[in-house]
Amino acid sequence: MTKTLHIKNMVCDRCKSTVIRELNTLGYDIKSVELGQIILDEKKSIQNSKLEKELKKHGFEIIQEETEVLIEEMKIVLIKKIENQDDANISSFLTKTFNKSYSALSKVFSKTEGMTIEKYEINLKIEKVKELIQLGQLNFSEIAYTLNYNNSGHLAKQFKNVTGMSMTEFKNLQKWNRKSLDQIV
Repeated sequence: MTKTLHIKNMVCDRCKSTVIRELNTLGYDIKSVELGQIILDEKKSIQNSKLEKELKKHGFEIIQEETEVLIEEMKIVLIKKIENQDDANISSFLTKTFNKSYSALSKVFSKTEGMTIEKYEINLKIEKVKELIQLGQLNFSEIAYTLNYNNSGHLAKQFKNVTGMSMTEFKNLQKWNRKSLDQIV
């Protein structure tokens, strides 16, 4: 028998490693770990309070409420969408992924997170742009193309609106101020 736990803020491979390490330390039998979700073998009783305490030390928490699970799943799907350079329309993409109307998904997301899904996706993209600038392997046009912008001018304008500086200014800083994905919103 297994138990699925949904974990808030577990949005990257480093997060997964941290959660796996904590679960192993506590002696849990892990069946699988995905972004935002852990499946445990229930042979050992799960002590939620102790597990929550350990996870909280690293900025994670167990999600119980269905709405919060949905929000976390939407965030993870959007992160994967950007990582996979998927250029699908966001409303069609989420509607198909969750089999719910975009209007309903959008309303829940905005109410819970205090920003629209579109703004969240833009913020994710800008953090990805920062990462790509930092890596120094692509020029600005290539970055725009990689992230499915129509042109580098559109990306440049969005970058400036979100960060308050141009991409060139950011590149020249050499003191890159990037947010981790769990800190967006």
